[in-house]
Amino acid sequence: MQVLIQRDSKAWQVQVWVSFAIAAFLCGVGLAWLPGKDLDRAFMVMGYFFCLSAAFVLAKFVRDSEKARMENRPADTPMFKVVVWTGFFLAMALTGWGLMRMEINETYKAFLGVSWLYLITCTFTLAKTLRDRHEADLSEARLQGRSSRVAEPQ
Repeated sequence: MQVLIQRDSKAWQVQVWVSFAIAAFLCGVGLAWLPGKDLDRAFMVMGYFFCLSAAFVLAKFVRDSEKARMENRPADTPMFKVVVWTGFFLAMALTGWGLMRMEINETYKAFLGVSWLYLITCTFTLAKTLRDRHEADLSEARLQGRSSRVAEPQ
């Protein structure tokens, strides 16, 4: 029996990491030179980190829920589902609200908004790529464990 373990190509992995790094860099540059009050800058930095962590948690939750559904077993509790989705939407809404209410140039707001949304989409892609690699590593380890047991004399 031949088992196929699918892995992302090195080119794809590089593209994902480079895209994430560019997005994080653009957000960092935008926030570092954010004109206006220090309180606005602090709010936006916290908002970006809140969105970033909420996106990773949401990506993991969705993937775990899908895997549980495919294995016909219960997923996380309904309350955790509410917490994850509410956290993500609150992070996005509060950061967007903070960005819109800041008294800065509209072009600067657009730069911050686009770089922020780019960061969130890159975060979902990075989370999927990391999870795919982890699952491929687990499958490979299980396969090697089985083949070493078969090869051992009894």
